[in-house]
Amino acid sequence: MKWPSFGFWFCRSVFVASVIVLGIRARDPDVGCGKSRAFVDGRTAHWTPDEGFLPQILTVQAASAPESITRLTFEGYMPELKGGVAWLNSAPLSTKSLRGRVVLITFWTYTCINSLRTLPYVKKWSAKYKDSGLVVIGVHTPEFSFERERQNVEIASQEHKVTYPVVMDNKYEIWRSFSNEAWPAFYLIDANGQIRYHQFGEGNYGKMEYAIQALLKEKGMQFPERRVDAIVGHGIEAPPSADERSPETYMGYRLSERFASPGGLKESRVKIYIAPERLALNQWGLIGPWKVDSESAVLFSASGKIIFRFHSRDLHLVMAPSRDGAPIRFKLTLDGAEPGGDCGVDSARDGTGIVRKPRLYQLVRQKSRVEDRTLEIEFLDPGVQALDFTFG
Repeated sequence: MKWPSFGFWFCRSVFVASVIVLGIRARDPDVGCGKSRAFVDGRTAHWTPDEGFLPQILTVQAASAPESITRLTFEGYMPELKGGVAWLNSAPLSTKSLRGRVVLITFWTYTCINSLRTLPYVKKWSAKYKDSGLVVIGVHTPEFSFERERQNVEIASQEHKVTYPVVMDNKYEIWRSFSNEAWPAFYLIDANGQIRYHQFGEGNYGKMEYAIQALLKEKGMQFPERRVDAIVGHGIEAPPSADERSPETYMGYRLSERFASPGGLKESRVKIYIAPERLALNQWGLIGPWKVDSESAVLFSASGKIIFRFHSRDLHLVMAPSRDGAPIRFKLTLDGAEPGGDCGVDSARDGTGIVRKPRLYQLVRQKSRVEDRTLEIEFLDPGVQALDFTFG
């Protein structure tokens, strides 16, 4: 779960208080990391006109709550959906046009693994309750620069079979109008335009579906009692494992942490990096000629490598091809050997793969016992942009 915040959260004293509040509000989502409690990787952000979006890592401890308890209280009225630069799968929608419908607003961004893992549930609810009066709207608020491009969001929506309306909130105007704080986030609005339920993060899907049913009944819909479906995503959309000990790790210099190659990162200049003598858990390094800018590490000439010591079932890396669009070939190893059955959906058993589009790539899925592993990924063509490691 990712925790940006804006407005009055700028103040340092209020930010400290917000961490306490977030710790309380995060008690509802169960992100699948154990029966009694979970550790949610999140981030907070500071927003200024000059600096743009600057997320920072924040870890929040969250405990699960019984899904049968759903309090549908009045939390304010739904803001207007103004400021979107484009609408996909629909003409622009407004609070007026949505009056009389139950509305589920979901904030997401297509490279966020936490957002992607909620899609099986949201897509199912949209199809299941559409004829009963539910309208699902995905507010796509970008994190990385290429997520602001309409073509990329359209392709991602098609690949993940998102057919409900999506508004591109490139300027964060809808985000700020909801005073939103995280990816993913959910706001459930009744037929009178009142926000009645919200949730930050993954989990509690049964609780949310019960809330949808309750608001549909409030507006007078008569339908047979419907059970809450057991939905399980597959591939990248599969739920996270219970044994995840590696945090999200950015590769751009603005947010990079735990970098272990000798001499550190050199900002916005080409440097030939060498491998560290040893990697501790969650450390990473570069090998070869790389230029590290604020958002990504870009391979200057072939070949170059990234190494990472991690502990998680899944390892993902947000990557983009060269700036001229040329595809990038890669080959990865785990502990010096081909991954075999532990390859991800975007790598073959021999570790090979191709970066063709800017998106999240699942490189590893350990099929048996989860243990500390060392990933080494070699890029055979220049220009690859590597942005962000995430885990599951």
